[in-house]
Amino acid sequence: MRVEAEHDDEVIGETPLARLFEDSAGRHAERAAQWYKGGVYDRSLTPAVLPSAPPGEYESVDYRTMREVVRSLAAGFRELGVEAGTRVGIFADTRMEWAHADLSLLAAGAVVTTVYTESGPEQVRYLLDDPGAAGVVVENETLLERVLDVESDLELSFVVVIDGVEGYDDRGDIHSLAEVHDRGADAFDPESYESWIDARGMGDLASLIYTSGTTGKPKGVRLTHRNLRSNVNALRKRFADRPDRGPSVPSLDETDRVLSFLPLAHVFERVSGHLLVFGSGATVAYAESTETVAEDIRAVRPTSASSVPRVYERIYDGIRTEAPDAVFERAVAIAREWARTDDPGLGLRLRHAVMDRLVYSSVRERMGGNIEFFVSGGGSLSKRLSELFEGMGLPIFEGYGLTETAPVVSVNPPEDSRPGTLGPALSNVETRLEEAVVPAARRGETDGDIGELHVRGPNVTAGYWDRPEATREAFTDDGWFRTGDVIERTAGGYLIYHDRIKQLLVLDTGKNVAPQPIEDEFATSDRIDQAMVIGDDRPFVAALFVPNFEAIERWADAERIDLPADPAAVCADERVREYVGREVRRVNESLSGSERIKEFRLLPVEWDPDNDLLTPSMKLKRRNIADRFGDRIAEIYGADADADADSDGDAG
Repeated sequence: MRVEAEHDDEVIGETPLARLFEDSAGRHAERAAQWYKGGVYDRSLTPAVLPSAPPGEYESVDYRTMREVVRSLAAGFRELGVEAGTRVGIFADTRMEWAHADLSLLAAGAVVTTVYTESGPEQVRYLLDDPGAAGVVVENETLLERVLDVESDLELSFVVVIDGVEGYDDRGDIHSLAEVHDRGADAFDPESYESWIDARGMGDLASLIYTSGTTGKPKGVRLTHRNLRSNVNALRKRFADRPDRGPSVPSLDETDRVLSFLPLAHVFERVSGHLLVFGSGATVAYAESTETVAEDIRAVRPTSASSVPRVYERIYDGIRTEAPDAVFERAVAIAREWARTDDPGLGLRLRHAVMDRLVYSSVRERMGGNIEFFVSGGGSLSKRLSELFEGMGLPIFEGYGLTETAPVVSVNPPEDSRPGTLGPALSNVETRLEEAVVPAARRGETDGDIGELHVRGPNVTAGYWDRPEATREAFTDDGWFRTGDVIERTAGGYLIYHDRIKQLLVLDTGKNVAPQPIEDEFATSDRIDQAMVIGDDRPFVAALFVPNFEAIERWADAERIDLPADPAAVCADERVREYVGREVRRVNESLSGSERIKEFRLLPVEWDPDNDLLTPSMKLKRRNIADRFGDRIAEIYGADADADADSDGDAG
């Protein structure tokens, strides 16, 4: 940790974000900066500005070319009226042009505010109106129309469309990204461009990123150039190819290729898969979508990728369906034993070698064959799952953070990753625990200190946009940010996530129960796809489950059970309930009496961002789920159980 804190290199610095990219592009001009897939979008920048990629194949752009595109776009945005402090939204999926728009707007002096593509018209109106956006970059005609539906409530000077669109010639305020590029290329002046970048101070606002809004209207988190840059610096210190590390320790440098598919509108991917990667001179390859990650990872053959636990659970499901049950269960047990052992004996080495030949090597090949490590954030990762990946030679370095901390507070270091933990805090981040929020009985159940985590450092926001009361509530009197999360800190300084304070269940018996660790127990279940534990102010813990319908179907076929085709009827089938119930009983064996699930209901609807039951970062929207399925909760607890999980909101 001392060496990490003292490490310095050409990436680390006190410069605004646009300068971070400019300097890196100068150092790595000939290296590939981006890979982009053909046949996915009707890009306005191709083929006139950038070469078209063949359908289904990847094309690359080097840092020199990318810098030229960013410079021209920056000048083009200035021609549209952008100046220092102008707020401009980006309303698009993760793709090459998202990066171009972000970096060019930052270079032009703008404040970038982000909008998730799942946002409906009212959410779009709020996310552009609340920050007073003067313009917005949208992905395509579909999202353009969503903006135009609410434009009468906004004060937009321009709308820029990334893809080609037709039929808007009568609108002088609607431009394609290619038009902005060409306009900027004609007007570009090197001295003016340098002056725009140099005019931005480290304390100037760089971005407004809105929380996911699971407990009311989203709040705009004010993130300065210093907030984001300091987090890039600290992550670089942790993941750089430092001289104190041996050759077997994975790192991030200019030779790496990173697969990007999480929303760039979320600060996790924006920093870990965008600013840090470009600052390090590595390559970002953009997946077509989250649905095609398995295909794209084989094509791209990345060395690393960042994701949320839900995606790793999906990868696990894919592994399980392709290996015979007996072999798979043995492979999982050996991988987990390998991950927990510092010095494996001969017997374990032989068993691991056999499973590596039968299972692990083929899994690594399906992951492209080059993965050195994954990073997990945005939610709690099952320890069992982390140990499995570690034992297969695909380590997942779990971390922790919030939008308000820009975002990373802690992450496991490559040389000493510990499954089930969030790693130690970054070198420029201070943490402390407020133990008073956790009952004394629960504090006695943990090995380390436990309490609400408070954070202080250059990465921490100064507060929320135009929300002074919310800002005051978010900080202690002596200036520490209240995370709202119950965290344990081990003797070695590693953090362990327990739950959000607002999600802790207080049974009517007075017992406190954390739902997240219980839900994590089902992450590797072959019968349950999604789980939400409930029970606040109730006599016992219960759960809502979305079953793994594919696994249920395979089980039914093997048992010669004729199940109905309708998912709702499957969920009501007593044979299915008994099959799932055996899994619940297995998990209950590892839980204390008050934590055990006494009742459950199966739900026929998968929770996802499109139906507003998950946030864009794949967290449960507990209140929405409870409202949507209040009748099932009433079946469990009785008719007075309306909105049982109202207090289980996720602060994002």
